[in-house]
Amino acid sequence: MNWAFLQGLLSGVNKYSTAFGRVWLSVVFLFRVLVYVVAAEKVWGDEQKDFACNTAQPGCHNVCYDHFFPVSHIRLWALQLIFVTCPSLLVVLHVAYREERERKHRLKNGEGCQRLYTNTGKKRGGLWWTYVLSLVFKVGVDATFVYLLYHIYEGYDFPSLVKCSESPCPNVVDCFISRPTEKRIFTIFMVVTSLVCILLSLCEILYLVGKRCFECIHRMQGSWQVNKARSIANLRSSNAHLDSNSKKLASKGQLVPAYGVVVPS
Repeated sequence: MNWAFLQGLLSGVNKYSTAFGRVWLSVVFLFRVLVYVVAAEKVWGDEQKDFACNTAQPGCHNVCYDHFFPVSHIRLWALQLIFVTCPSLLVVLHVAYREERERKHRLKNGEGCQRLYTNTGKKRGGLWWTYVLSLVFKVGVDATFVYLLYHIYEGYDFPSLVKCSESPCPNVVDCFISRPTEKRIFTIFMVVTSLVCILLSLCEILYLVGKRCFECIHRMQGSWQVNKARSIANLRSSNAHLDSNSKKLASKGQLVPAYGVVVPS
């Protein structure tokens, strides 16, 4: 698996992330990818070879191993890391689409034209929805794989001794898992880091939604204040207009002085 390509991909989306997203990326690389590459692969490298059963019946060893380990932890975690980092590719592609659209707009209308986006990497409009949906997908993937790991192996424990009665075993045989304590520690560690990533993604979703709601409320308050100021200005202008009209009417309605006429008797 090319982890360098994965690192380059996630480093590219890091500049479009929030503070929670950067912490999430650090946790993924330091406590999941590096632990997986450096230690976990070596711990599970001998799982099938050192899985020993106290019988020489042909096929019993393979059947018992498949019964207790239907899917390798290493392959399951590799799939989890791939699926949980794929949504970051959607964010990078969306930003690249914006940049290409902006470039074509400038070529068509000139460099001095009005820009389509003030900042192609700013989470507004469709990019905001892409980013939030990618976080929801990450939470769903991590939660699904944590549940699958618990459901397939019936918990996160590795007993030293397991009993197998699968065919073609002649009877109930005892099988022994190699290094169960070490595998238990790494399994719990990977599960805890997955839960931490879920918590960080949920915090980032709440932060983005809360920030958008705050901006909407602030915009509504601003428009309400503008409308109120306009209403007051219109009311004042209408009052001034009424006052001027009343003054004009009053000046036109002044009484003419009366003159007495003397009639000779």
